[in-house]
Amino acid sequence: MKAIVVTDEAAGTAGMTLAERPEPEATGNDVLVEVHASGFTPGELTWPGTWTDRLGRDRTPSIPGHEVAGVVTALGYGTRGLSVGQRVFGLAEWTRDGTLAEFVAVEARNLAPLPGDVDFTVGASLPISGLTAWQGLFVHGRFEVGQSVLVHGAAGGVGSMVTQLAKEAGAYVIGTGRAADRRTALDFGAQEFVDLDHDTLEDVGGVDLVFDVIGGDIARRSAGLVRAGGMLVTIAGPPEAQPAGGLAVDFVVEADRAQLGEIVQRVRDGRLRTNIGNVAALDDAVAAFNPTERIKGKTIICIRP
Repeated sequence: MKAIVVTDEAAGTAGMTLAERPEPEATGNDVLVEVHASGFTPGELTWPGTWTDRLGRDRTPSIPGHEVAGVVTALGYGTRGLSVGQRVFGLAEWTRDGTLAEFVAVEARNLAPLPGDVDFTVGASLPISGLTAWQGLFVHGRFEVGQSVLVHGAAGGVGSMVTQLAKEAGAYVIGTGRAADRRTALDFGAQEFVDLDHDTLEDVGGVDLVFDVIGGDIARRSAGLVRAGGMLVTIAGPPEAQPAGGLAVDFVVEADRAQLGEIVQRVRDGRLRTNIGNVAALDDAVAAFNPTERIKGKTIICIRP
């Protein structure tokens, strides 16, 4: 099968190549998915699981990509809950070959049914961004109706999901980003916008929940904005500062079939929009992940028309 492979961690996305790889097999509790669309997060090329297996052994050449939408073509021994021919979407495991390929083997529990009225391209854009937003807000952030939420990177893949979910759940949402991101963040539902290059973050005042995707100095300054009893939730690594009277939590997104179902239902109802910036074919994936200009939104690779 055709697949995008990486062998050199230092090369980043420039080290991606299109190659022929053996088609995977569905082992116990797996399904084999014929990939129709794949999502990719550039940061995963810095994750240990891209380069080594669970025992720390080198597993290159490895296939990146963890978001998938496609059709089940085979079931592994003992697999339940899904069937051959079923449309699915979800997350491939971090330490196994991923979804930038014509086929991928995935644990069945990491996938959810993809309704027939949701395009594969949309389905592939949802798992990481949608689950990260959902878990950060409702699981780790313990969001409550009426709270104020500061969303960093509100125009990005994760931030736009956080903004929409928080707004729908009854939050007052303040988005941040670059000046060029203002209109997008407001279109996704932010009631205010802070230009991190030109505005003063501290002018926001106190908030109940900060959702951070940046880390570093922005995360440290954001901790000072959290009200007593509030939360700073981050996906940018262990927080370097704790809110006074509040909590700081970092987390890694996990696959969850029920949450995927909640997310895709909101897409079907028109309550949640994805932020897709570019769609490319597998043959053009290397160029798509090495653009000559900034692409707003997520790049999705369409494996099959």
